[in-house]
Amino acid sequence: MDWRSISFDWNQVRAFLATVEEGSFSAAARALGQAQPTLGRQVAALEENLGVTLFERVGKSLVLTQSGVDLLDHVREMGEAATRISLAAAGHAQDIAGEVRISASDSTAAYLLPDVIARIRARAPAITLEIICSNTLSDLRRREADIAIRHVRPEEPDFIARKLSDGQGHLYAAPAYLARHGRPRTVDDLRDAQFIGVDQIDRMIPVLAQHGLDLTQANFPLRSANTVMCWEMVKRGLGIGIMSEPIAALTPGVEKIDPPGYLPIPIPVWLTTHRELHTSRRIRIVFDMLAEFLSGARTAR
Repeated sequence: MDWRSISFDWNQVRAFLATVEEGSFSAAARALGQAQPTLGRQVAALEENLGVTLFERVGKSLVLTQSGVDLLDHVREMGEAATRISLAAAGHAQDIAGEVRISASDSTAAYLLPDVIARIRARAPAITLEIICSNTLSDLRRREADIAIRHVRPEEPDFIARKLSDGQGHLYAAPAYLARHGRPRTVDDLRDAQFIGVDQIDRMIPVLAQHGLDLTQANFPLRSANTVMCWEMVKRGLGIGIMSEPIAALTPGVEKIDPPGYLPIPIPVWLTTHRELHTSRRIRIVFDMLAEFLSGARTAR
């Protein structure tokens, strides 16, 4: 079939592409902000329009048919073209109004962004802000966010990135924890210490070993993928945590306890946006204010 001869409804095409990328109708509906029955009807309408079956159910999974595979490359080209159009349109928007989406880790978003958001609102009240709290990298090319605060340098050539700081992750504990376990004088004093684990401990332990801490799974009786939750447990004396200095400085009663032999973990901070979006006045204002504030705070994603 020559797909180029078919008249496509973009909403149906987008529903098909999201289903392929997300793996199910329910996940695709969440990604597009739609009800699942609506998305299912769009995919069914596309199949009827083309006269082919695009998906087959195998158990609880959806599997592309050969017709679906044949269509996919063409649909992806359409999706990339639509993204380029969206980026170009946003880049030429010169009104200091509209939405800007900022992606940041949960701890950066919770502890550092509220102050700079207040400044942005005072300077440009017509700008609306959506804060995407995620400890994974948002895909700026797919417009998952307009600006991202990252801990890693972006490699994409079409991104604009500004390094804001070379932060460090230090060891912190609350007085309640130190009263029970004592203040560590050397890294050996930490062999039996209780740490708050962030996400996957099997990945965290080798990193800490490179920085002088010889720990095992037994050192992490508490853990969470949410760094705000981890920090709250540190504040309540439940264990030792690793945090950047700017956030720790906003937390009264938590003490830095780096013993000799511990090498602070580097936490570089990069502010990133797509090159075309950087020409938008509203995105440029938010980008510059974030850069100014976070450089002063010497922080975080």
